[in-house]
Amino acid sequence: MVRFVNRQLVSALIFSAAFLPGTCAQDKGPDFNRLVRPILSSRCFACHGPDETHREAGLRLDRAESLLAARDGTPAVVPGKPDSSELIRRISSRDPDEMMPPPHTGKPLTKKEQQILADWISAGAHVAPHWAYVPPGKTDPPAVQAKTWPRNWVDRFILSRLEQEKLQPSPDAAPVTLVRRLHFDLTGLPPAPETVRRFVEHPTDDAWAKLVDQLLASDACAEHLTTYWLDLVRFADTVGYHGDQDHNISPYRDWVIDAFAGNMPFDQFTREQLAGDLLPDSTIDQKIASGYNRMLQTSHEGGVQQKEYLAIYAADRVRNLSVVWMGATVGCAQCHDHKYDPYTARDFYSLAAYFADLDEDQHFRVGSNGLPTRRPPEIKVHTRREREQLADLQQQLARLKGDPQAAEKTKALTAEIDRLTKSARLTMISVAKQPRVMRILPRGNWLDDSGPIVSPAVPEFLGKAAASADGRSTRLDLANWLCDSNDGAGLFTARVFANRFWYLMFGRGLSASLDDFGGQGDAPEHPELLDQLAIGFAQNWDVRELLRQMVHSRTYRQSSAWTPELQERD
Repeated sequence: MVRFVNRQLVSALIFSAAFLPGTCAQDKGPDFNRLVRPILSSRCFACHGPDETHREAGLRLDRAESLLAARDGTPAVVPGKPDSSELIRRISSRDPDEMMPPPHTGKPLTKKEQQILADWISAGAHVAPHWAYVPPGKTDPPAVQAKTWPRNWVDRFILSRLEQEKLQPSPDAAPVTLVRRLHFDLTGLPPAPETVRRFVEHPTDDAWAKLVDQLLASDACAEHLTTYWLDLVRFADTVGYHGDQDHNISPYRDWVIDAFAGNMPFDQFTREQLAGDLLPDSTIDQKIASGYNRMLQTSHEGGVQQKEYLAIYAADRVRNLSVVWMGATVGCAQCHDHKYDPYTARDFYSLAAYFADLDEDQHFRVGSNGLPTRRPPEIKVHTRREREQLADLQQQLARLKGDPQAAEKTKALTAEIDRLTKSARLTMISVAKQPRVMRILPRGNWLDDSGPIVSPAVPEFLGKAAASADGRSTRLDLANWLCDSNDGAGLFTARVFANRFWYLMFGRGLSASLDDFGGQGDAPEHPELLDQLAIGFAQNWDVRELLRQMVHSRTYRQSSAWTPELQERD
């Protein structure tokens, strides 16, 4: 527990000087994305945000043209003149019929929040596009005064901000602390005493680099990253509902371990899970990976309504896909347009339509309360490592053929091959069939078929994904779009995962809201740094290289010891 707290302190040291309260770094008034938008989002967007159907007074507070438009001769905001702005009059009013937010919401603004909005208007009421929907832009690492302190480019972004706030970096952590920190962060395990002793005796940069490479290439690191990934994709060995029967999916877990162990590029990692069955000449491993699409709660109760549960399964997939890869809460648009972000109900069901081709309804007919239950389509497989082991054993057996002196060894090899062959496991896979009809369900009601039919499509405001020859976009097109840095969402995806990996190394993301980059989430403390990490990651999708850059930084190697001065400043 002490170690966890200390890693949080390292993160706090990085972030404590990120911004002065109430101002942006350039002293041009409050930063809209970091300070103003969160207030408007949490207090106002439910009635004055992206949801057009339920928008009050036609006022949208995240759009400059709406803020400046006159209503009954008075605009909500008059740049530079808070006293002439209707917004300030309403949030300052004591009249229950006038005040905003209305008393019944139970979300009154604090004096500090009112002042931030007034300062923002005084400074010109600049409305910036939401940071998460602006592609990462190239920014050169800033110049710093303490030129010898940075160990790599990451440090220059952190140090530059510290210098602006007239703060000093923390001292380097002790070698024994560093070696333990690195092992826990990369493998989840403590280092061997001999490893600690060697590094403490020779804590050089070369020794650090070798230790980093050794750990990144280890199975322990792959297993540690897999643990995090399985949590993200809600991996479970059971169906999750009332019977909670076992289902067959464990080979998928082993595939993820192998993927991280082999440093599979993240774009390939994405394609094989979302559309491994659709790839040309799909391999056994790619079919195993496609089991991602089958990992969700399923009901095997007698009398279950198939149509109802297919709607539930579709919604679950949209939620997981959007949270994991997009850092987005598209699930909030299941019943109506999103209250805080520009996702519509059409976007929700259009994303769900990508998965309408999955053969997933057989369990309604053949599933049972048996252990494990049946959820076809399933195939019996060996993992990659098991197949390699079998091939090696069979080669050994072939070399012994005809050797009368090798009878005992031949018998042992035959027995081991037989044991391994019988150890093959069933695993659920994705198999495409004729897509079922997907339509918008008014208010999310699966019984209401009055909504329009939709085809597979990505959220409209984010562009378009490619379509196949027949004009219908597929799961493979979706996966390609998620990782396409030129014409798709690749840079957005890279930003989400750069933030996730930063969290794994520092205990807190550069944006604290890992799963929600939307209006209700937190803007990044160091947006330029996050963007550069994302741009670098999207060049070759090399997970190890991304982690290597982080742990090679001097920022990572700072002491986590707290000081009263920093606590007071924070």
